[in-house]
Amino acid sequence: KGTPTFNKEKGTQIAAVLQNIGALMNATTWLDRTNYFENIPSDHLELVVQLEADRMRNSLLRKADLEAEMTVVRNEFERGENSPFSSLNKLIWATAFQAHPYHHSTIGWRSDIENVPIEKLREFYNTFYWPNNATVTVIGDFQEKEALGLIQKYFGAISASPEPIPEVYTTEPEQRGPRRGVVKRAGQLGAVGIGYKVPQGTHPDTYALVVLSKILNEGKTSRFYRALIDKNLAINTFAFYFPLRDPGLFISYAFLAPGASHEEVEKTILSEIERIRSEGVTPEEVTRAINQVAAETAYSRDGSFSIASELNEAIAMGDWTFYVTFPDHIGKVTPEDVQAVVKKYFVEDRSTTGYFIPLPPGGAAQADQDTRTGFVPEAFQYFRHPNYGYSVTHTGRPLPSTALTFGGARETEFSVAANSKRQTVEGIDLITVKTGVKDVITFTGSLAAGDVFSPEGNTMVADLTGQMLDKGTREHGKFALAEALENLGAEISFSVSTHTLDFRGKCLRKDLNTVIHLLAEQLRYPAFSEEELEKVKKQRIGSLKRLLENTNVRAQYALSQLIFPEGHPNHLPSLEQMIADVEKVTIEDIRRFHQKFYGPASMVLVAVGDLEHEAVRRAVQKSFKGWSGGVEYPEYPRASLINGGTKKVVKMEDKTSATLMIGHASTLKSTDPDYLPLMVGNYIFGGNFSARLMSIIRDDEGLTYGIRSSLSDDTFSDGQWSIQGTFAPQLLNRGLESTLRELHRWVEEGVTAQELQNKKTTLIGSFKVRLATTGGMANQILHFVQRGYDVDYLDQYPKDIEALTLEQVNAAIRRYIHPDQAVIVIAGSVDENGQPLGSH
Repeated sequence: KGTPTFNKEKGTQIAAVLQNIGALMNATTWLDRTNYFENIPSDHLELVVQLEADRMRNSLLRKADLEAEMTVVRNEFERGENSPFSSLNKLIWATAFQAHPYHHSTIGWRSDIENVPIEKLREFYNTFYWPNNATVTVIGDFQEKEALGLIQKYFGAISASPEPIPEVYTTEPEQRGPRRGVVKRAGQLGAVGIGYKVPQGTHPDTYALVVLSKILNEGKTSRFYRALIDKNLAINTFAFYFPLRDPGLFISYAFLAPGASHEEVEKTILSEIERIRSEGVTPEEVTRAINQVAAETAYSRDGSFSIASELNEAIAMGDWTFYVTFPDHIGKVTPEDVQAVVKKYFVEDRSTTGYFIPLPPGGAAQADQDTRTGFVPEAFQYFRHPNYGYSVTHTGRPLPSTALTFGGARETEFSVAANSKRQTVEGIDLITVKTGVKDVITFTGSLAAGDVFSPEGNTMVADLTGQMLDKGTREHGKFALAEALENLGAEISFSVSTHTLDFRGKCLRKDLNTVIHLLAEQLRYPAFSEEELEKVKKQRIGSLKRLLENTNVRAQYALSQLIFPEGHPNHLPSLEQMIADVEKVTIEDIRRFHQKFYGPASMVLVAVGDLEHEAVRRAVQKSFKGWSGGVEYPEYPRASLINGGTKKVVKMEDKTSATLMIGHASTLKSTDPDYLPLMVGNYIFGGNFSARLMSIIRDDEGLTYGIRSSLSDDTFSDGQWSIQGTFAPQLLNRGLESTLRELHRWVEEGVTAQELQNKKTTLIGSFKVRLATTGGMANQILHFVQRGYDVDYLDQYPKDIEALTLEQVNAAIRRYIHPDQAVIVIAGSVDENGQPLGSH
């Protein structure tokens, strides 16, 4: 909310100042620490050091700001409570820890959020926000002497705290028996979590516990995958071990497949742990886990922000050298070490077990609740190595975050075009970019085999074909294929979107030939086993049922059905229809689809990192030689605006946060001349934290934790423009009213010259920052190539944004945004009038 120097009243609001230089920024709080971070173009280091030093001691902490922010944070709490995972995780920690502060979730309890007085916040701030309780980490492209001078200049002017910083003195008493808890909420599928008390992160047993988490749950070779997912007992599993400052928990989660019982899943988890206790683990399992960690360590150093954030967590844990020495210690773990930690810590009397039990419609418990998405445990997305323990079925493993160095070069000096090569190899459009990262290669690509190509009468054939690719090939069974990748710590994953089969992966430079061969093998020669299809179908039905619990997903599906006619690629089928279609898919459907649509005709493959162009070309040529077929992307007729003024409410029980969407067809493809000016105009309205929607509806009015507007789904057809926000049911109508007011003002008055200049700087700066990891660059290149641009457009794109005029932007807003023809959709526990269910 600001300081006397940086505040909204002066036009120097912190979020705006930072985003106007292209910074990616935020702040996070977790069990042991709070951090503030900025990922910036290098020449703005002084501004960021000045700002952080200023808010360390000069934050305003006004009562009026607390009143506005309370409802914002409460909505964040409500968003989290909507999730079965978040609810269950909170229960397990609160049950396991009864004396230590780890009992309390980071966001706190609803009554804390609603009632904490400003005096308490000031007391906390004046107790802990001092230089002698803080660490500054600077990673990337800078001169050491200059950076240290800036830190001395701004932080050196602040004295140490007048009183000693308090330490946590409460020690959790020894647990003398197993604990259990149950959460009952409206939902589709159940979940089981089992946690065991483990020592603090600086304890020597930490490394064996990390290796154990891999053996239990990393990939298809893991024990949980074989025992739970492959046996159709669970659709997702996780094994979380968080090295914390004080003793914490090692938690295993399983999200039940349809028809599985909590008791059977709990028994299976316990039997896998018991098997390790009695029989131990194999040397092969330990070697594979060590290789996975070694590869992840290399991947996690792909970008200065990723390095800074991991180092930050080691500092919070109590020893910055943990980050530096971690790979060496992991490399020394033995099978005996892993068995020993299971015997020592995984004992019933130190355990806490939790069940999430879904209630049938009409049986919802009356309790607080919170909104994160189904089974993806976002609550810990900031923690070191967020991919520890994710099962192979978890899509979208977080990529290392962004940075600003290309082998020491300043970001402004790196030309993508000058370091790239584009060539056609065996019919494939191959693009390679050499950067300064060490050892890491990231690749991504696509071909025309998305949902729109599914045969008439079944919407799920393309989806299930993509899901079958990693379930075995003619050469390798499912587990042999997984072992070949996981022994190297390499990754290949497939997903299906509206138009494309997408694939992405990472490997170390030395393993490139092997990994490209395995990619080709899965694309060209999948086994398509009937037995595996039946497993995939059950898993997919389970994941679709989980989506039925998600207010964001339900709102988006409903909006798409109202703003696009049937037959348009962006008109989504209902989730119920998708579930029914999964049931009908046969192995012959899958084989026919693969035969017809898989081939190099429209395939793009982008590889970025520590590579040689010729080496990648040879690998692709060898592995894809002789492949033919595939299809090109068709042209689709443009949508017109339909159902204008319609309002639809999707009633969902037991949700404390509702999702609001407002939108209509954009009628634009991303290559249309008016697209870029409209995109920039929309970004000013709702594109980031300092955009109008967040600034007014979150910051000024305190009605939401998050609201944004976007243009989407417009690469291969015309797309949609929409607003999405979340609101407590009792604030929904006020939120809708404020959103519509700001929408009309944006269209009628346009944007200002100052807003345009600020957001140009933001877009150009953040674009360059996103290019600074191999993953970020590969994704952006694929995105542009799919739209028909060449690689050199990465160098041209910032110039095109800079060249836009105020007249172009405001004309595009008026021409393409029509508030009175928009459709309104609300999903949550509200009635047709937007009132909370049961409030009458």
